[in-house]
Amino acid sequence: MRKKLSLLLAMAGVLMFLSGCTQINQDVSAESTGFWNEFVVWPLSQTLLFFADFFSGSYGMAIIVVTIIIRLVLLPLNVKQLKSSKSMQEIQPQLQELREKYSSKDAQTQQKLQQETMNLFQKNGVNPLAGCLPIIVQMPILIGFYHAIMRTPEIQTHNFMWLELGSPDPFLAILTAATTFLQQKLMMAGMSGAAGANPQMQMMLYIMPLMIGTFAFFFPSALAVYWIVGNIFMILQTIFIRKPMMKESTGGADK
Repeated sequence: MRKKLSLLLAMAGVLMFLSGCTQINQDVSAESTGFWNEFVVWPLSQTLLFFADFFSGSYGMAIIVVTIIIRLVLLPLNVKQLKSSKSMQEIQPQLQELREKYSSKDAQTQQKLQQETMNLFQKNGVNPLAGCLPIIVQMPILIGFYHAIMRTPEIQTHNFMWLELGSPDPFLAILTAATTFLQQKLMMAGMSGAAGANPQMQMMLYIMPLMIGTFAFFFPSALAVYWIVGNIFMILQTIFIRKPMMKESTGGADK
């Protein structure tokens, strides 16, 4: 968990630096220069414009469709993450045995522990970094999507249902926090008892919804729509992917 948080913070810092080099109040266009503008913000902005035109000028529908497309692109990584997480939970007793066996803190013992741990991972097909891949992929998309929303002038004055997409909406902020909490809760429900009771995991269950909800309270409601749709997609994904995995585990146990 600590490694994932450190990676997330480091990734966010790098992306904030890259995105900070551009003016958030400058409209993005084909003439915008820089890697961030040319390869992240501009393509996302054009994708939004394309789908908005397809839906007769509805930028709200465009955001929903683009969000679903992004989640579908991330789906194989998320499936791999869930399977890797399940495999990691299954080998926790063996990992604990190795830690107890090589409990000495000297360099030679710790090196042996790392070797045995890697052998255990390879033997069981576990990739300890698999859980970080969706974060690494999603972070630039999220920040790039924020820039695309902020710097596509058509969105700022567009309405979708009761929303002004260029302005914050308190109801959406609450809904964003609630769906984030539900998503986190479902993810933790599939963990082993020890992992689910981890104080850090329990803390993240409440910190993440609070943090995302606070962002949504101040950010344009268009971004909150992205978060809510993405959370609902992840909730359904967790339910429908984990169910076959649980049946597989039960079937294996019955045999």
